[in-house]
Amino acid sequence: MHYRDAVMWNKAMALAEQACRLAGTLPAAERFGLRSQLSRAAVSVPSNVAEGWSRESRREKAQFLAIAQGSLSELHTQLLLCERLGWLAPELLRPTYGLIDEVSRMLTTMRRKLRLEPRATRKE
Repeated sequence: MHYRDAVMWNKAMALAEQACRLAGTLPAAERFGLRSQLSRAAVSVPSNVAEGWSRESRREKAQFLAIAQGSLSELHTQLLLCERLGWLAPELLRPTYGLIDEVSRMLTTMRRKLRLEPRATRKE
């Protein structure tokens, strides 16, 4: 299966779209600050899912999924800060927070699966 067919990647892409749109509504003074950081963190999630999906080894796959999880936490923190600063309304963020939770659960499940999957035995 190609990563573009994976539910996790598609959810992460939907999240990135939402987050980038929200970032575009931040004050102009934040163009090179929080707005830029938020967009980069959002784009990093599906990008790392795709890169991990394309890797051969479980270790590499898990590493990229861990990076995606970290970027997701970074994105969540930045959105919470925007909410606290009054730049983004809580009701506007609810759907995005829902997607963050959903993608986080998927990443956690996939990472756990990769850890618990028995290693292939090498035949000589």
